Amino acid sequence: MKTDILVVGGYGHVGGQICRLLAASYPGRVYAAGRSLERAEQFCRDAGGGIMPLRLDVGKPISRQLLDSVKLVIMCLDQTAADFAESCLKAGTDYVDVSANGRFFEVMEQLKRRDRHVNGTALLSVGLAPGLTNLLALKAVQAMDHIDRIEIGIMLGLGDAHGKAAIEWTVDSLNREFEITENRLFRKVSSFSEGRKTDFGRKWGIRTAFRFPFSDQQTLPSTLDVPSISTRLCFDSRMATTAVSVLRKAGFIRFLRRGGLRKLAIQAFGKLKFGSEGYAVKIAGYGKLAGADTVAEYGIQGEREADVTAAVAAAAAKEMYEGSMPKGIFHIEQLFELDLLDHGISLRLNGSERASHVSLVKPIQSWYRIQS
Repeated sequence: MKTDILVVGGYGHVGGQICRLLAASYPGRVYAAGRSLERAEQFCRDAGGGIMPLRLDVGKPISRQLLDSVKLVIMCLDQTAADFAESCLKAGTDYVDVSANGRFFEVMEQLKRRDRHVNGTALLSVGLAPGLTNLLALKAVQAMDHIDRIEIGIMLGLGDAHGKAAIEWTVDSLNREFEITENRLFRKVSSFSEGRKTDFGRKWGIRTAFRFPFSDQQTLPSTLDVPSISTRLCFDSRMATTAVSVLRKAGFIRFLRRGGLRKLAIQAFGKLKFGSEGYAVKIAGYGKLAGADTVAEYGIQGEREADVTAAVAAAAAKEMYEGSMPKGIFHIEQLFELDLLDHGISLRLNGSERASHVSLVKPIQSWYRIQS
């Protein structure tokens, strides 16, 4: 009988929080898995019980015998191949992926086209961005009769603690070309180009955010049928945001491809603590409602981005663990909706009245306005 929950990268920055959140509801069924059994065992001791350690290397084939007892896998590591996820789905084990790797999503899309009859449910785009950005974009689509474009803005605090994988992805993404969808056509753009003024609400105000290769803008044109979508990033420090933009224009960012400079940049980002722990997300949808031009805006802000990523993943995982889900490969907005509360948010399955509250130490603040 499948009863276990396997959190791969479960002793990491985000994975550890997911383990703790799920162990509160399912003690003894949650396993913190990773290549280092020593680190997994130390994490489980520090957690005070309810979580079990497990050595697991996702680069190697996973045992079918292990999957016979695993009901749900939550992946907190970046991958470039879908072999591990495919093994889970074929064994009837549900799969949640917390990474933001657009290339991995492309591989999963190929798996979806190749094998439409999987035995489990895979949930992608789970976290802040992608994740909450996708769900807020869905709300903008639902608020209007017709939507032409969605603009997504993300602000991250430099004083926040980020996991190593997230820092490496951010540094590597500073010097990238990627495709966006405009009027259903693809256009190539560069990271930290084409700045746009974005209103992040009362606390943070108007900031200039720049293009960045978050995967939501690659998947949402298909899942929500929106002709144009773009995602931009800024930091809570205006000085840091401007500095990165200037360095990119001057051509210095390209040197981050070199091993030594890349390593130094990753270390520097990991040690930066002159900003806040805050984050903010802003979605603006442009379309028509009752024949009139309409803008639907939704915003969320809080502290500690890793906390909200873990909380969203845990809330979605609980729904998948306890409920009956359709088989196949989905992004979060295809199965879930988001409810905005006075001091928080909650997830619920599409069409369901029952909601699962996203539990955080410091509550999220949300807001919206629809103007015609």
